[in-house]
Amino acid sequence: MLRCHIGGMTTPLAYLNGAWIPSRDLAIPIDDLGFLLGSTVVERLRTFGGQVFRTAEHLERLRRSLEIVGWDADALCSEIKTVLQDFGQQNVLQFVAGDDWSLVSFITPGSSPAAVEPTVCVHGNPLPFHDWVDYYSTGVKAAIVNTRQVPENCWPSELKCRSRLHYYLADREAHAIGPGARGILLDQDGYICEGTTANVVAYFENRGLVTPCRTKVLPGVSQQVLYELAASLGIAQAEEDLLPAELARANEIFLTSTSSCLLPVTEFNGQAVGTGKPGKVFAQLLSAWSEMVGVDIAEQAQRFTARRD
Repeated sequence: MLRCHIGGMTTPLAYLNGAWIPSRDLAIPIDDLGFLLGSTVVERLRTFGGQVFRTAEHLERLRRSLEIVGWDADALCSEIKTVLQDFGQQNVLQFVAGDDWSLVSFITPGSSPAAVEPTVCVHGNPLPFHDWVDYYSTGVKAAIVNTRQVPENCWPSELKCRSRLHYYLADREAHAIGPGARGILLDQDGYICEGTTANVVAYFENRGLVTPCRTKVLPGVSQQVLYELAASLGIAQAEEDLLPAELARANEIFLTSTSSCLLPVTEFNGQAVGTGKPGKVFAQLLSAWSEMVGVDIAEQAQRFTARRD
């Protein structure tokens, strides 16, 4: 098994085009279409207790993305699946008890539009808990921005790709509205669509969880987990077109994403959501999530936030 030692310390290994190499040596050619055109299909996963979470669901979403762009979905998904299975063993000296990792799988067509020799990569690092640890207790600020979701006639919402300049612009807008704020994008018809790199979920006391129609947003693996947990707690769920004014009336608002799992939004468009603090439903759902994975999610983030990744 390949190991790379630097000054007595091991460095993480990453997979690139059939080989395990030190992650610091990762590079793609400047003529790779993933760099030139942003033609990159991607999946971000995380571990719980050192085990990759919801691998099958992520691979299914990856398969659909590959089918949309017309690359060899069977072969590429099989390769990524094997690499994900091997990742922990390849990096066993890197894993620390109680800590967890973020894993990124990405595929580009290489230098040929037909993806004759695609670039296939899986790399990872300990989760950067310091980026969101405080939000479990203070909540996230969010704001509607002028930047809109990419319309369906550009690429379908179910395609998870690296072409995310609109997310970057949206958060730049949001930060101008309020330091640290996250952008929430509307679709082309003015309905709530997505947060930047996150699904948006509202909670109403008389209606339960309400989300934008899943056919209009990237199908979130963490959002699906939230649905399952809500069902186990007897919390109703619905999918509807939500206008910004309606979202503003929610008792609680959440953002779901792979790395942080579930975050409460406590300020929306400059106004407090509910009491302006993380609500009781958030606490119930995060507790249920922690119980399901055998990890106290907020406590883990607090415990490992001191390291810098």
